[in-house]
Amino acid sequence: MSKTEIKARTGEDLSPVQEVTQAINGFISDFKGFQGEIEMKLQQTEERLIMLDRKQMTSARTPLAGAVDTGAPHQKAFNAYLRSGDDDGLRGLEIEVKSLSTAVNSDGGYLVDPQTANTVKSVLNATASVRSIASVVNVEATTFDVLVDHTDVGAGWATESGSVSETDTPQIDRITIPLHELSALPKASQRLLDDSAFDIEGWLAGRIADKFSRAEAAAFVNGDGVDKPKGFLAHPTVANASWSWGNIGYEATGIDGLVTPDAIIGLVYALGAQYRAGASFVMNSKTAGVVRKLKDSDGRFHWSDGLGAGQPALLLGYPVLVAEDMPDADVGSFAIAFGNFAAGYTIAERPDLRVLRDPFSAKPHVLFYATKRVGGDVSDFAAIKLLKFAVS
Repeated sequence: MSKTEIKARTGEDLSPVQEVTQAINGFISDFKGFQGEIEMKLQQTEERLIMLDRKQMTSARTPLAGAVDTGAPHQKAFNAYLRSGDDDGLRGLEIEVKSLSTAVNSDGGYLVDPQTANTVKSVLNATASVRSIASVVNVEATTFDVLVDHTDVGAGWATESGSVSETDTPQIDRITIPLHELSALPKASQRLLDDSAFDIEGWLAGRIADKFSRAEAAAFVNGDGVDKPKGFLAHPTVANASWSWGNIGYEATGIDGLVTPDAIIGLVYALGAQYRAGASFVMNSKTAGVVRKLKDSDGRFHWSDGLGAGQPALLLGYPVLVAEDMPDADVGSFAIAFGNFAAGYTIAERPDLRVLRDPFSAKPHVLFYATKRVGGDVSDFAAIKLLKFAVS
């Protein structure tokens, strides 16, 4: 406020001190008015935010339930498809329509009384597979080609002024691994599917996974390559001394149907040094029971158990995979394999698993047709050696 304005209001001249005092009082009065206006606006904003939060919380609650359903949408869609064949998959919420009446079976009364366990106990089957030590690749095509260079390039010593002659050129082979369809066809009654206490997804996934893993494990060892992967035991075998590409080399134990520590040591060193760093033994439980009894001249066992939980047993310092699909230790059998399977065997598969629901073919049961495409074959014949339980 200027001196002229103050004088106009009072009608008299003021001293400098009075002018300053009145100016300060006017400023304080204006500031308080401004402060009150800001506080009122902040209070209004806070009230609006509280009302907005209440509206959002209220809309998140379902009309007939006190909690928000947080289940995964894909699990609900899969559950709806398995139970009722609904393949829409976009509804987001599974509507429970069963009244669970104990008097009317069609209303879900089958498992109300008596009570039934919510899981199905299955017989355990061995599923150890070469897959755990082989090379596994995911493909989108119907075949997978492995390019293998199994010959060496020529080389020679040369002088500064001498002529250089042409050397041998390495040859590249193509190994084609076709993908085959692995399928399972379990079925369940509609009564079982209507039971809300039964975990149909867990049961179905467990049974399919168990069946597929056992079928794969058998094919990777003994498969003939006809509509299934080709196992490494299905290829021609020759004595390691006369080994050539396209065959699996073997060492003989020297005794029909029996094995000695010297035979196992010979098998280890029949494999090239470049492969031994990542090599593993493969045998079944019966053969492992025989091998783990072998001792050296000082009475020490060649077999040693894993030091930690889940660690494989060791034989001569190399891990042992117990695969039940390997043959027993009989006369003339190839009961033990030793090799670098990450280099020697390749498994190609599509990463998807498909399930088709069929409620019509086996009424009143519902069939579930599950398929998977997988293939496998030897990709390096020098990386796998066998032990033959025979004289030669």
